[in-house]
Amino acid sequence: MKSEFLEKNGIINLINGMEYSLSYAKEGEKVKDYVKDILKRLDINPHEIYSCIQTHTDKIAYCNGENGDTFIYGRNFKDTDGLVTDKKNLALLLKFADCTPIVLYDKKREVLSIIHSGWRGAKKKIPEKALEKMEKEFKSDPKDIIAYIGPSIDIENYEVGEEVYEEFKDFKNRDKFFIKIGDSWHLSMVEVNKELLLDGGIEEKNIEISEESTYNNLKLHSARREGKTYGLNAMLVMIK
Repeated sequence: MKSEFLEKNGIINLINGMEYSLSYAKEGEKVKDYVKDILKRLDINPHEIYSCIQTHTDKIAYCNGENGDTFIYGRNFKDTDGLVTDKKNLALLLKFADCTPIVLYDKKREVLSIIHSGWRGAKKKIPEKALEKMEKEFKSDPKDIIAYIGPSIDIENYEVGEEVYEEFKDFKNRDKFFIKIGDSWHLSMVEVNKELLLDGGIEEKNIEISEESTYNNLKLHSARREGKTYGLNAMLVMIK
């Protein structure tokens, strides 16, 4: 699947799901062939492909085509959950299961970022930090930035513990993205990430939200649905 919103705004993109898993830990060298297939489906031949070893941090790495560690496909960064570039022929690839992929694009300065924001990343405000990096290092104005909130687990199926609810105690609108069903808290990854994007200065009219739930859409991997053997979806983006 792909986002038509991103496509019409100049971003080549593709989200893969159950066709294969981009988990290098579980799939090994097969992921190299999976990435080749993604490129073939998009009919692109990027100068370099960047990914990261995602560990629920708030770290965002700049990709210039030469930095980063050599990986089985392209280059990557350790302990990193976001990528940003101003280069047109670089592909950025992010993995996710129930966490949220978010794409940011400054149409005026042509700066592209993709971030992985689960509840831990949201707690660390990684969407806001990505925007701050774009503003500080590329002089981006949030009013020129569009945002795409990709598929993630829906609130009905995302039960979390009391400790997760307490982690967000400093968020002024916490009860806007948490609800209680019976005795359990449920978290809306869409709403918490949207709130952070708005706080970062993005205009609501420039935010597109995927309606797909990783849990309910059986074409997508879901950690909650699949259990310990879960696979990883991937989203690849590149500036046209």
